[in-house]
Amino acid sequence: MSAAPRRVVLATHNAHKVEELRKILGLELGDIELIGYDGPEPVEDGVTFAENALIKARAAHRHTGLPALADDSGISVDALGGAPGIHSARYAGTRDDRDNRMLLLERLGDERDRSARFECAAAFVTDGFEHVELGIWPGRVLREERGTNGFGYDPVFSPDGMDGSSAELTPDEKNAVSHRSRAFRAILPTVREHLS
Repeated sequence: MSAAPRRVVLATHNAHKVEELRKILGLELGDIELIGYDGPEPVEDGVTFAENALIKARAAHRHTGLPALADDSGISVDALGGAPGIHSARYAGTRDDRDNRMLLLERLGDERDRSARFECAAAFVTDGFEHVELGIWPGRVLREERGTNGFGYDPVFSPDGMDGSSAELTPDEKNAVSHRSRAFRAILPTVREHLS
């Protein structure tokens, strides 16, 4: 008789994100069951991706009593001093992905230095233990949108080594190399160690 799966709550109300993470980690999850979170959303008042990820993971752990995973991510552009950074989702003030992209392109204008990176902090919180791993996906901001896959800033972000945008990658291609996959693959061994 096989052991029951060990449950870990993913601190998001976004069912798509739970499914995306299951796909990213796939077989690596083994007997770990990722479940969605239905509790209150905390105020994300950290000043780094890591701080905000920990705020979310702590809230989910406190509410459910289960070990919790959370992430916080965004795009940081060198010529804009690292903006939009932790404000990526609300950059234009509307929470609309296209508005955010248009404002980013407008603020960059004809800037020659278009280097940027997607960043993701993955946080794990369980009784008396907290850990964070960072995933970085370097690239540059294009001058116009390309591609229809993905979401957020994908249509204007060109990963290092690619001519096109991350919105021109298939979901599987993106999941193999993205900042989110790098962060969560890095934290998974720690999660396993603390669930055993």
